[in-house]
Amino acid sequence: MTMPKRFQFRALAILLGLGAVVGPFAAPAVEALDRQVPPSSEALQFSYAPIVKRATPAVVNVYVRSRVRTSLSPFANDPFFQRFFGGRGGFGLPQERIQQSLGSGVIISPDGVIVTNTHVIKGGSDTQIRVALFDKREYDARIIAQDERTDLAVLKIEKGGNDFPYLQFANSDKLEVGDVVLAIGNPFGVGQTVTSGIISALARTEMAQSDTQVFLQTDAAINPGNSGGALVDMNGKLVGINTMIFSQSGGSVGIGFAIPSNLVRLVADNAIAGRKIERPWLGAQLETVDREKAQLLKLDRVSGAVVMRLTNNSPAARAGLLLGDVIITVDSFDVADAHSVHYRLTTRGIGNTSRLEVIRNGRVVKVDLPLLPAPKPGKDDVRNLSGNHPFDGARVSNILPSVADEFNLDETDGVVIVAVRSGGVAARLDFQPGDVILQVGPDKITDVVMLDEITRKPQRLWSVTIKRGGRTMKLQMSG
Repeated sequence: MTMPKRFQFRALAILLGLGAVVGPFAAPAVEALDRQVPPSSEALQFSYAPIVKRATPAVVNVYVRSRVRTSLSPFANDPFFQRFFGGRGGFGLPQERIQQSLGSGVIISPDGVIVTNTHVIKGGSDTQIRVALFDKREYDARIIAQDERTDLAVLKIEKGGNDFPYLQFANSDKLEVGDVVLAIGNPFGVGQTVTSGIISALARTEMAQSDTQVFLQTDAAINPGNSGGALVDMNGKLVGINTMIFSQSGGSVGIGFAIPSNLVRLVADNAIAGRKIERPWLGAQLETVDREKAQLLKLDRVSGAVVMRLTNNSPAARAGLLLGDVIITVDSFDVADAHSVHYRLTTRGIGNTSRLEVIRNGRVVKVDLPLLPAPKPGKDDVRNLSGNHPFDGARVSNILPSVADEFNLDETDGVVIVAVRSGGVAARLDFQPGDVILQVGPDKITDVVMLDEITRKPQRLWSVTIKRGGRTMKLQMSG
């Protein structure tokens, strides 16, 4: 996702654990909020300490060490190349370095299952993960699942037993703006730190990098060095995994974002069961209602997601959705944009049915949508590419209707990158899921078989044309 320059996000995290509400946190009567001298010394003793004492044992630091291969391209100083690849170098002479990083994680089960951010544990080859508990015990951990689209990863402590302290999940749908939350973390490596704040906003999508991401916003102070940590409510339960902050300086300014616990639980449950997370296939392209669309559709508010394209015989088409329908609620939850619709369908889960409210010709219509998986691709629809070429480490797919929905693509020609393996050439060149490969050299790419055959032929100079976010880009790289 391309963000305006004024938005500078920094990775973060907070560490939390399990606690319980104690009597002093009960809301006082409105009359008692008048300014007055506290009636006793006990009235000054109200504290979050009982929650913090029970929370900290479930918090871990995550240490990651990996071997990363980088390359210096003869085109690295080219202004267009730098604009496309962010100045991170390109395809060319390989170099190797050791990368070390520190993040946070939250234990969610007594046998040592941990949730954190994908960007915390993302590295190159030979990645080694070590987790340190609050009581100074340390263990090796392995990755059991990671999901780029949600920025969530699930780890498992190895040889650690079955009696770890852990956090229970709260229902993030029950949160309201103004609810008090706590964050515990290790900002800037200074040591475990506790901060408090409130839920500042719900269902933020402006900084989302995939169609299923929405965020809780909080003003609890969170800073770089804490990615993958937890946000807990006053019941001491996990309400979110902190992921990023808005900051112009790199430090906390009171605008932090967390992945809601309901999405975290979905990813974790699938990982523990050994399943790959599947998202319901809508079979429709949605676009967020802006002022222009609201005026065109004669809506009384700028909110919702409008159906812009339908695939024949898809779940959306069979349920009765029509072009121009504006989805305003999913399962009684208001949805302000297309991201919110996909989030609600994803957390509802395959095998269930969601009730949508849509505005159609000025009237509110109810639609029952069955949540079904996307059709399985054929053997020649998807390929994992490897070798001495720019797409090494990329998983590519023909642009099937379900893939077009997933990446919100209008194209029917070309091949789309659906995943990028860490450490591969494609990752070093910063190719991203959703990039559409239109042309390699003089050849227009029609399908993955053709692309696979072309990349098997050594070339001294690779010329590639891709489309990203509506913009077509051409670049050349040495072989």
